[in-house]
Amino acid sequence: MRSRLSSLVVLFLAFQNSWSAELNMHGFGQVSYSPRVTGLKPSAGKGDFIFAEERLQLSLSGSSGSNGFLTKADFFHDGLTGKSDLEIREAYLDLGGEIVEARVGRQIITWGTGDLLFINDFFPKDWTALFAGRPLEYLKIGSDGMKINLHLKTLEAEAVVIPFFEADRMPSSDKFFFFDPFTQVTNRITNKPNSDLEKTELALKISHTFSSWDTALYTSRGFFHTPIMIPDNFTSPTQITFEYPRRNVYGASARGSGIGGVVNFEAGYSDSRQDLSGGNPLIANSQALYLAGYQRQLGEDLTAGLQYYGEYMMQYDRYLTNLPAGFPKSDELRQLVATRLSRFFKYQTWKLSLFGYYSPTDEDFYLIPEVWHSLADGLWISMGSNIFGGARETTFFGQFDKNDNLYVNMRYEF
Repeated sequence: MRSRLSSLVVLFLAFQNSWSAELNMHGFGQVSYSPRVTGLKPSAGKGDFIFAEERLQLSLSGSSGSNGFLTKADFFHDGLTGKSDLEIREAYLDLGGEIVEARVGRQIITWGTGDLLFINDFFPKDWTALFAGRPLEYLKIGSDGMKINLHLKTLEAEAVVIPFFEADRMPSSDKFFFFDPFTQVTNRITNKPNSDLEKTELALKISHTFSSWDTALYTSRGFFHTPIMIPDNFTSPTQITFEYPRRNVYGASARGSGIGGVVNFEAGYSDSRQDLSGGNPLIANSQALYLAGYQRQLGEDLTAGLQYYGEYMMQYDRYLTNLPAGFPKSDELRQLVATRLSRFFKYQTWKLSLFGYYSPTDEDFYLIPEVWHSLADGLWISMGSNIFGGARETTFFGQFDKNDNLYVNMRYEF
């Protein structure tokens, strides 16, 4: 509700100041359905569908000189619950200048160079949307805050201030199977960071172009956006608290032409501020993260990409010493390989694509094959599947093994 009210205020101010602006309005109508195909149901009485929705998005934008505004409002009906609601995807004002620009309001921010792999992208994400097969744009969630861009002769600086914490949206137990070491505990509470100045999230990106290479440095002060589970007692817990620990991130990235394609590198250090010693196994240990990627066009309409990603846990010995008996053990170095293949057909009215993750250390995988087809101008349909698997139910992708699903999205844009 807070984000809706703040967004409506931004929209009202935009209209008040846009009497001389050029206005543009467009949107789309969309239906999305995703049935589970494993024949299993996580809750008694629930059906096979993990997602069923009809959605209408209206987008209004305007500009006057160097200033402007944009708002995207989604009206949707949840077919599983029978409820209808409103979601403000974005609603912001742009205040322009030759050297300094500012964007104030609800906005979606994306940093880094990874393809569905994130090191220096500190902003909230909707993992439920990805795992249910919704269009990829819904992986990102808007943040209420302010972004300031500074244009210098050789450098670009982007500073972000987010006073209102927005958590990742994770799969819920009424729709998904996943690993939960405390399934017997039903008393659960969530503690999100308060909207205090001291808990305001801050992020800074400084970028520069060297020849054909785009480079950037990053830093942030904020929180983990995926919660941790803290029991009141390890042996016989009666209450679970979901917390979002503090963390800082420092990183760098580079992207440019090379080896007949596009090469990207990214690295970061995730500084776990509430577990500097690494002795609390429930809080993510500080990590060194790295990513190397390569994308190349193999033919006129065929593109292939490959990424290698790693997470190296610091203070690993202390982590092992304090790990409670019976809890699954993480590797000191978690490795992940990701690939994307896409091929267009018939004047780009058909597209076949495959995105896949595979972890040789976790021994698990996640595959997303998809067929996309343009039926007419502004009308398209996509059909695909989310396929999970792994040797153990305690790894990130392995825990979703029982959630294999098919999905279909149809959209008319206007």
